[in-house]
Amino acid sequence: MQGDETMPAEPALPEGRFDGREAFEGIVRAALESAARQGWRELVLSDPDFADWPLGERASIQALQAWSASGRRFVLLAERFDIIERGHARLVPWRRMWDHIVECRAVRPEAGSPAVPSAIWTPGWFAHRADPERSRGVCGFDPRTRRELRETIDESWRAGRPAFPASTLGL
Repeated sequence: MQGDETMPAEPALPEGRFDGREAFEGIVRAALESAARQGWRELVLSDPDFADWPLGERASIQALQAWSASGRRFVLLAERFDIIERGHARLVPWRRMWDHIVECRAVRPEAGSPAVPSAIWTPGWFAHRADPERSRGVCGFDPRTRRELRETIDESWRAGRPAFPASTLGL
């Protein structure tokens, strides 16, 4: 019957514990898709090197492209960005095109410097991979946990230096 058709429900962001690389990759994909659908104003990705994140996938870049807009902020925090440059080739031109909304910082792993968490932070949701080696962690909407994660990310951010420039000027 016409008029009785319902729209498919939006896939919900995951909540609770996760375990394993496939689960974590699914969480990253879901976060990027939700950012595009819901128009999150800020998206923070934090990891020592992003080696096992699905950031170079066509679907990830399409989601980032759909999310990108004026007034948005995309933050990348890492210890090193060389793996992104080599292993996530599609992200590099996207980063170049959207330089005006992208901020990147690198934190050198030195004694006394805070560890860079493996996490996704948004104004309403988070994912924190507490055990990156086994891709184990927790994700959800809890405001207190989200605030504490943001404080940890901010502490690393303050210890970092600008990195992963959109272009390299030189002679």
